Amino acid sequence: MATIDGRPAQYGISLKQLRELMEHRGREGVMKIAEFGGIHELCKKLYTSPNEGKFFPFNIFIQLYNVYVVTLGLSGSKADEEHRRETFGSNVIPPKPPKTFLTLVWEALQDVTLIILEVAALVSLGLSFYKPADEDAPVLQEEEEHHGWIEGLAILISVIVVVIVTAFNDYSKERQFRGLQNRIEGEHKFSVIRGGEVCQISVGDILVGDIAQVKYGDLLPADGCLIQSNDLKVDESSLTGESDHVKKGADVDPMVLSGTHVMEGSGKMVVTAVGVNSQAGIIFTLLGAAVDEQEAEIKKMKKEAKRANKQKSLTGESDGRTQKGTQAPTPRQTVSSEGTKSESEGNHVPQSSSTSAAPETGHKKEKSVLQAKLTKLAIQIGYAGSTIAVLTVIILIIQFCIKTFVIDDKPWKNTYANNLVKHLIIGVTVLVVAVPEGLPLAVTLSLAYSVKKMMKDNNLVRHLDACETMGNATAICSDKTGTLTTNRMTVVQSYICEKLCKVLPTLSDIPQHVGNLITMGISVNSAYTSNIMGGHNPGDLPIQVGNKTECALLGFVQGLGVKYQSIRDEITEDKFTRVYTFNSVRKSMGTVIPRPNGGYRLYTKGASEIIMKKCAFIYGHEGALEKFTRDMQERLIREVIEPMACDGLRTISVAYRDFVPGKAAINEVHIDGEPNWDDEENIMTNLTCLCVVGIEDPVRPEVPDAIRKCQRAGITVRMVTGDNINTARSIASKCGILRPNDDFLILEGKEFNRRIRDSNGDIQQHLIDKVWPKLRVLARSSPTDKYTLVKGIIDSTVSENREVVAVTGDGTNDGPALKKADVGFAMGIAGTDVAKEASDIILTDDNFSSIVKAVMWGRNVYDSIAKFLQFQLTVNVVAVIVAFIGACAVQDSPLKAVQMLWVNLIMDTLASLALATEFPTPDLLLRKPYGRTKPLISRTMMKNILGQALYQLVIIFGLLFVGDLILDIESGRGQELNAGPTQHFTIIFNTFVMMTLFNEINARKIHGQRNVIEGLLTNPIFYTIWIFTMISQVLIIQYGKMAFSTRALSLDQWLWCIFFGIGTLVWGQLITSVPTRKLPKILSWGRGHPEEYTDAMNLGEERFDSIDSDKKPRAGQILWIRGLTRLQTQIRVVNAFRQGLDARYGDHTNTSLAEVLRKQTSLSKRLSETSSIEYADNIPDELTIPEIDVERLSSHSHTETAV
Repeated sequence: MATIDGRPAQYGISLKQLRELMEHRGREGVMKIAEFGGIHELCKKLYTSPNEGKFFPFNIFIQLYNVYVVTLGLSGSKADEEHRRETFGSNVIPPKPPKTFLTLVWEALQDVTLIILEVAALVSLGLSFYKPADEDAPVLQEEEEHHGWIEGLAILISVIVVVIVTAFNDYSKERQFRGLQNRIEGEHKFSVIRGGEVCQISVGDILVGDIAQVKYGDLLPADGCLIQSNDLKVDESSLTGESDHVKKGADVDPMVLSGTHVMEGSGKMVVTAVGVNSQAGIIFTLLGAAVDEQEAEIKKMKKEAKRANKQKSLTGESDGRTQKGTQAPTPRQTVSSEGTKSESEGNHVPQSSSTSAAPETGHKKEKSVLQAKLTKLAIQIGYAGSTIAVLTVIILIIQFCIKTFVIDDKPWKNTYANNLVKHLIIGVTVLVVAVPEGLPLAVTLSLAYSVKKMMKDNNLVRHLDACETMGNATAICSDKTGTLTTNRMTVVQSYICEKLCKVLPTLSDIPQHVGNLITMGISVNSAYTSNIMGGHNPGDLPIQVGNKTECALLGFVQGLGVKYQSIRDEITEDKFTRVYTFNSVRKSMGTVIPRPNGGYRLYTKGASEIIMKKCAFIYGHEGALEKFTRDMQERLIREVIEPMACDGLRTISVAYRDFVPGKAAINEVHIDGEPNWDDEENIMTNLTCLCVVGIEDPVRPEVPDAIRKCQRAGITVRMVTGDNINTARSIASKCGILRPNDDFLILEGKEFNRRIRDSNGDIQQHLIDKVWPKLRVLARSSPTDKYTLVKGIIDSTVSENREVVAVTGDGTNDGPALKKADVGFAMGIAGTDVAKEASDIILTDDNFSSIVKAVMWGRNVYDSIAKFLQFQLTVNVVAVIVAFIGACAVQDSPLKAVQMLWVNLIMDTLASLALATEFPTPDLLLRKPYGRTKPLISRTMMKNILGQALYQLVIIFGLLFVGDLILDIESGRGQELNAGPTQHFTIIFNTFVMMTLFNEINARKIHGQRNVIEGLLTNPIFYTIWIFTMISQVLIIQYGKMAFSTRALSLDQWLWCIFFGIGTLVWGQLITSVPTRKLPKILSWGRGHPEEYTDAMNLGEERFDSIDSDKKPRAGQILWIRGLTRLQTQIRVVNAFRQGLDARYGDHTNTSLAEVLRKQTSLSKRLSETSSIEYADNIPDELTIPEIDVERLSSHSHTETAV
């Protein structure tokens, strides 16, 4: 018989049986497990053990194996792991394959402006070979007509270059984002027991049969059955849409599912399904199939619609029916970003999404301030460019017609078609130059570059726009523990039996019975996942694993000379009667264990003032039991707890209570049966206080300096903590959050709530506005208080520029505040999976100083984009005006189509690459944050744009009208359209490029600095691109000839061009001398709150259905919206990374997926009627076309939109 690692190769249960098992819930699940012989029998069938050193006889294989020893968990051997992987699958859901380079090339070719250019170039190419019989044609022209095809070919080649560059940028971005996605997924680790030891493994390595430890805050990576649990509650809303937490237990509901969040408690489970066989995996498999079906269906429907339209036009039908009488397909409604639904006749979809999902999507939508402003700017430029392009074409054609047919009175000749096509090409080229495709490229490059560099600064960015938003942050609400402090906790003071010790006591100093109770109480009433391990090297400090407060208490037990592990070995977790896990409401933890002589003992620990109120007894001098009166409580708080807290110590009290069946002592309670453990209020009362300890968590040495930098940068730092007010005040003073002579507020959660609520108990914004500006420390706060504060600051209109708030959090309950904040920071080390899911950036070192680096990078992104804008808008204004006025004045554009495409390449791709990769400098932290309503283009920038444009226009028009006289060359004005290139127009083109190149150096500074060269050599990308562009320009001028409409220039002429180029640097100094404050405020653009721009954003993302003719936009709209297609392509590539993992597990799926799911009877037991996966009620008989965002649904990533 085949064996694997000394055990039979055949498992006692099949993959199909396990899949069926996981479809049951609640009592059904308990009964189903019982059918397999119970959870231990199930573990036996999977050759794993929940309990160490048990002997399992296998009757089937009795001849070969009488007995088989199983260690706790899997053995961990490679052969066993590989066999399990082959049999049950691995815990990975295969991602959608990335787009190939050719696909991206094809998408880049969809740009309407490029298509028009291609068609025009091909027509031009065809017409250049077309030789109609024309007796009047001058003999001279023949020579030039030989080269007539060159311009058409050059335009085609330029278009190909633009397409390949765009596709390459998209391709490299997609690769970068996939790398980021893999990094984020690689960060997700989970605790399993292998070979009898607890180890952290990557979620992708989890196997069926693993014994996994689940605890508060975990995002479950696989399906499993509970072996044992303590007060376990799970949020299954990502699967069912129900926001209520589901109570789990081996005898209540033992099934725990992948993609759900543990909100309370802890437990141990055996993994029964991984990867595509888990519940989340099944959804994904269906989702992938649904997406493929949608794509095929949409294509088929569009073909049918076209055929139907043809039939209609042939038969003259207008009632919306095809010949066969079937109704033309109607588009299914789509879910809008705000979570509401539009309705189409006969197809009403009830909204039943989970309560939390709906507002959040709306919030994320308007989140990026820069995104909203840029989109509006791009659309406005698109409008202006389209208008000027159309005018240019009209003016050129009218002038040509009047001159040829009216003034010269010539008859129509077929060769004139070529002239009209060339006019069209010039117009389209103006549009190409005007539409700022480089904007999204600059944004994406800058963000991708920053994200890569930020990883080195311990910032793992999950949502790209968070990086840029962080630069605008005006307020940071930070946690205390672990962020401002080292999170390495030690007990430094203790109060036991009326003795206050400022050093660690010994066990002999404490009465024996009290010492035993303290050591037992701490060892048992701490999560068994909290441990103190020896350092890697003999001299190293011990490593604290798990909850750091509990580690400090366990260290205290070790310091007393007691081994806590031996107590735990004696009282294992399965002996616990009840566990009251720590949460933000209780602020304490309790564990009930059976007493040896019958009855039960409750151990509890928690925040001193909370435990004190529940104590009725205390061990006094020499361990004598005393009544704990109100006066004694107040004295203890005043003389022990408050002084400890003022020293910055966290104070924890340990207490206990006995429930006995026989005669009860004064501090015990008599019971006849088992107490009602759910009546927590009566159980947790009349406790006996054992001790109070003061735990030190020192401030991180780098934090005070980081906070000073934040304050200098105009960012207010507030501390929001669950700790005692005195501890919080002490730490805040040490950090520098509270500065002497400052006017500040320090509040407790209760007082904060009292101040912000009206007489009806409702929160009022005007009351919050009275509190938050001065508030610096919020102590004893609940997660709700944190959320209220963050929301209040964001919604406040008190400050002129509106606040942008960053929040740090590590706990599950910090989720709402992290999601609400403009930027949410989760702790990479101490943070729970739930907090990481809700966050935008993960601090991999849990350190506040990393937030300061994030601010620096964020400001750098904003500035990089502003630099690019300043540069691009100057080029746009000049190129468009030159083409337009040139067309009006000399019936020809001084800048030819190919030349403008080259300028477009310089200013879009190359400049965005050069300016978007500037490195941040510490100077960025010396200015105030921009805030929400700061103009995108400041008055200084507008001054530079208009000033430089004026200089360039004067030079270009000077050269156009009098340049031929000054430089003594043949004039290029008034040439025939087919005439060859002239030196005159070549000098204009060359001067324009030189001025653009030197202005790129000017654009490096946007705050009016005089030294534009500073830091130039620190950016190799910038000077490499600059030198490359300059060399390319020399080659184009000298050897471009007909292809680029250029003629070689002499050295003198080159020097003139460079002279005019360098002039932009000198002119820049003059512009800087003009005081900005004297300029009218109207010159700044983008003022106001970003909500004003969200309509503009939505415009860019509209989907136009080609079937429904009523919804078709006008051709003009198509031209400018589709003219921004490359902008859309950038967004599309990044769009694949919009959702966090919560979206992976169903929050954002739509009706089409629901239909597929509904067909799967195997899932019907799992999905409740109020599922977030919406169901269509009255689906009409005819085929409907669901609008499904393939990119978004098939993505498994965590990253948000970049643009």
